[in-house]
Amino acid sequence: MKIIHNLIIVIIVLLSLAAGIAKVMHNPQEVQFLQSFAFNDLAITVYGIVQILAALALAVGVLICNNGVKLLGVVVVALAFLISSVLIFVSGDWGFGFISLLPVALTGLIIKLRG
Repeated sequence: MKIIHNLIIVIIVLLSLAAGIAKVMHNPQEVQFLQSFAFNDLAITVYGIVQILAALALAVGVLICNNGVKLLGVVVVALAFLISSVLIFVSGDWGFGFISLLPVALTGLIIKLRG
């Protein structure tokens, strides 16, 4: 079970890093999508930085065996993914909206399996 738990953490860290980097690098699709919800360039960059820092907190928390840092990282990652999912649902893309809830569910699993 520990191997699965760690694999889920690696996947979530990589997904959060990728999402954050896409925002910080102002990927045209990310920018267009978020600007449709009145995000300006600064808000998009901050959102990306938060995702990157949360992923790093999760990874560092695991590496140094600090459950507080790990929990903070996973909660912030979950919230960032949840915000993205809500925006996707609001945009009307229900299919991708449901798929985008998968990382949120996986972060919940990380929290449930911690210990």
